[in-house]
Amino acid sequence: MPFGLCNAPATFERLMETDLGGLSYEACLVYLDNIIIVGRSFEEHLKNIRRVPQKLKEANLKLSPFKCHLFRREVTYLGHIISAEGVRTDPDKISAVKDWNCPTDIHQLRSFLGLCTYYQKFVKNFSTIARPLHKLTEAKQKFIWTIDCNNAFNPLTG
Repeated sequence: MPFGLCNAPATFERLMETDLGGLSYEACLVYLDNIIIVGRSFEEHLKNIRRVPQKLKEANLKLSPFKCHLFRREVTYLGHIISAEGVRTDPDKISAVKDWNCPTDIHQLRSFLGLCTYYQKFVKNFSTIARPLHKLTEAKQKFIWTIDCNNAFNPLTG
């Protein structure tokens, strides 16, 4: 694929999804050029390790051996840690939220909310907690940091 195409990532993602079609979620997760091969048991994992490269070979795609890591108990992937126990947040990424200074303008608040929203499924009642902060981002809303905003900000960073 030529460099400099504005839609190259989307095109490549579509290629990967098409070529690994039928395997997604049961055998592997794909994001751009990252493939995680999964299995519920060691035997299923071995089976999938055979199936995924075979599909790539059929599509005339190649793996880079030095980028392959096999039989990991957990993997850091897109800001999450994936293991047999499930998906959890990456502590390194969460520290960015915990160390965030109190926003002083709408741009800082939007950046903060964007990062927090990425992990919202791990925060019970996220939308209720963050409501006062989201209200500050509404059109024609003057940026005035209130006690309600502070009460919403602190639990999200704590």
